[in-house]
Amino acid sequence: MDWEQHIHSDPAILLGKPVVRGTRLAVEFLLDLMSAGWSRDDILHNYPQLTEESLAAVRRFALGNR
Repeated sequence: MDWEQHIHSDPAILLGKPVVRGTRLAVEFLLDLMSAGWSRDDILHNYPQLTEESLAAVRRFALGNR
């Protein structure tokens, strides 16, 4: 799976920050949650519009864009 299927940027959404497609959840926000100790299950429970694949894409995006 390619992260580009799940992550995109649009100047009209959150000033062009990368977000999970179909949401207004910024990659940066989700990475901050992970850094704060939120588990995959915590994030999926609190943000049901996300999928396991979209969270995996967030991690891949972060690793490829350091």
